[in-house]
This record gives sequence, C-alpha cells and structure tokens, in this order.
Amino acid sequence: MPSKKSSDSLPLLGSHVPTIGGVATAIDRGVGIGCTAMQIFVKNNMQWFAKPLPEADARAFTDHPLRGRVEAVVAHAGYLINLGVEGTENHEKSLRSLADEMLRCEQLGIRSLVLHPGSHLGAGIEAGVACVIRNLDRLHADHPDLKVRITLETTAGQGACLGARFEEIAAILAGVKDRERLEVCLDTAHVFAAGYDLSAPGGAETTFAEFDRVIGMKHLSLLHINDSKAALGSRVDRHDNLGKGLIGLDTFRWIMRAKGLAAIPKILETPKGKDLAEDVEAMALLRSFLE
Repeated sequence: MPSKKSSDSLPLLGSHVPTIGGVATAIDRGVGIGCTAMQIFVKNNMQWFAKPLPEADARAFTDHPLRGRVEAVVAHAGYLINLGVEGTENHEKSLRSLADEMLRCEQLGIRSLVLHPGSHLGAGIEAGVACVIRNLDRLHADHPDLKVRITLETTAGQGACLGARFEEIAAILAGVKDRERLEVCLDTAHVFAAGYDLSAPGGAETTFAEFDRVIGMKHLSLLHINDSKAALGSRVDRHDNLGKGLIGLDTFRWIMRAKGLAAIPKILETPKGKDLAEDVEAMALLRSFLE
C-alpha cells in the first residue's frame, strides 16, 4: 500500500505522469509539477510485452535523488489485460503480461499496480467474477514472494466490463485466497458513469458510505480524481477536467476535506498537454479546498 500521511501534512496528491525518455524521467516531471504522489505505466500500456527493464534503469528510478519527494508511487497495468475470460490466446497473454508488470513494479519498488478487473465478454457477471478470482489466485501462487499488490479499480461498466458495481469488487475480494494482496482504487468518473450519483447534494458522502458498507474502507488504497464527460449511469468511460464535467466541484471539495480520505493518495487522470499545465492547475484547485 502507498505510504500514508497524517491529515495535517501535505496531501498525497498528483497525476499520471509520462515516462518518455526513461522511467526515471517521471520523477523529474512529477516533482517539477508539484506531485507528492504519482502514477506511471511500467511499460507501453497498449502492448502485451516489452523488453526487460534494465537494472540500470530501475536503479535510476529507485535511487533518483528526488525520489523521496514523491511519497506515493503507483503503477497502472496495461489496458489489453483481461482476467475475466479463460481458454483463449489472450487469456494466457493477459496472465504473462500482468506477471511481467508485477515483476517490473518489484524492480521499481512500486507496491500498488492498478488493474481493471476485466471483461466477461458476454459470459455474464457471475462467470466473469469467478474467472477473475481464479486468475488472481493463479498469479499469486505463481509469484508468492512479490510485494506488489493488485489494486482493483472500479470501472464505468462499459460493454461487458466488470467492476462497475461495488458488489462485483467485493465478490472478488471475498473469493481470492490471499486477499491481503489486493487493494481497491475508486475512480470518481467511473463510479459516476456506473450510476453512483456523486453530483447530487451529499452524493459523495452517500457514495463513500456505500463503498464502506459493501467493500470496506480498509481496502481503499487509492483515488482517481476525475470529472466525467459522460452522463450519470451512462456506463461510458470519458474523463474530463475538474469543474468541466458533470460531477461538479462540490464532490471534489468534499473528497479533499473528508478526514477518512486524508491519507489516501489522490491521482488525476484528466486531459492534459505535454507540459502538464492542466495538472498543475487542477492540483492547485484541489489544495485550495483545504484552505
């Protein structure tokens, strides 16, 4: 789990940062825009496999002189990975690709790897959840000594994607043999598109209370802070910049001020240009809610 800070310290706040030019460059970029937390891809997110990560590159990241300035670093798994089906060529590729990313996280000292649970591809939610459980158990058994934890992300539920309802995430947590190796990431845009009305008066408080009832706050290790271009309950995954989408700033103000969420790292995945100016602006806005 990412390191946590007390509520009177600087918030663990940041964004998804590019690794163009080498993984260690992400630290320079993150610190440069004021991140105290950040998320990266450990390889190309739209490819199954990549060349092994050279030890020199891993050391450049772990031994970077500014590494201590970013107190929580998480990784996001590639988008091709799908643990919700079995018996296909892509099933085996998914297991190999995810295992490779877990090993890369280990090299980089990253303890949380965010993963979309997968798609059942028409087999149904119950079958898909059972399949995810079997695949996670297999990965855990094949790699018993890895410290990285799979962080299951709530999804918008687009198509046959699993994880749109809190009950689906809870079922995976309950079914996996080594549940201590799992965590949960709540994405605000995803849960809104999945039907949890964060935009309503008191909507954030109600949604997090429901998360606690169904999943349990003890499992929450990360927040993705995104506004939504897509409508409530649309099951469409479209992120927007804070205050520009349909969720509204009151939700993000509540999240920043909620004492129970103060120690949870908060990562922006909103649209941005190469200079990351939008992230700087969004982080300043979020920090202003604490003043």
